[in-house]
Amino acid sequence: MNCTTLGIDVAKQVFQLHGVDERGQVVVQKRVTRSKLRATIAQLPACVIGMEACSSAQYWAREFQQLGHTVKLISPQFVKPYVKGNKTDSRDAEAICEAVSRPHMRFVPRKTVESQDIQAIHRLRSRLIKERTALANQVRGLLAERGIVIAQGITRLRQQLPVIVEDEGNALTPLSREVMRELYEELVTLDERITRADGMVKRVFARSAACQKLAQVEGIGPVVATALVAAVATPKSLPMAVIWPRG
Repeated sequence: MNCTTLGIDVAKQVFQLHGVDERGQVVVQKRVTRSKLRATIAQLPACVIGMEACSSAQYWAREFQQLGHTVKLISPQFVKPYVKGNKTDSRDAEAICEAVSRPHMRFVPRKTVESQDIQAIHRLRSRLIKERTALANQVRGLLAERGIVIAQGITRLRQQLPVIVEDEGNALTPLSREVMRELYEELVTLDERITRADGMVKRVFARSAACQKLAQVEGIGPVVATALVAAVATPKSLPMAVIWPRG
């Protein structure tokens, strides 16, 4: 099977393959289950494999690279113009195969496992901060319904909420006071989890040479430095002005 370019429509369980030879003739067109995908790709001669940069694409890129193939990831927006007719899995795979062969196509850099680990920490931290913000807004709204207003800022909320709960002279009923205690305990838990996430960020920052170099730029600390390192495939992808700050 003289397949030189292969497009794969990545999915959770069933993957659509579309491959062509050096003349553009279709030589592979099949659906493969997840359990058989790696074995199927291993049977192909070394070729260029294109996939949309979506969930699990980085994992499969590493797997196929180990098998000797050249893997290129494409942003879905650059694949869309090559889809012929209504969107289907087979047409998506064909469009990916066509897009990856374009000489001026822009590709998404592949990431290392380490970069994805750092990115996972940031996603966890970001979600926890959003949950804490939503919780703070909920507490403020519920208290405002009882005529109790807390000044802006998570620190003031953290300080004043326990005082409000214990103040028998305000408009809180026994039941609403119990609710506020539950919400305060949830706030404390989120604070602790965010602190642990911050600790993971600091550990990554401390042992990363690239992060240390980025921190030489004014205004860049552990959070920004690790986020930048996680966002790029290699330090070479970072602008030179960032890696090598002047002065």
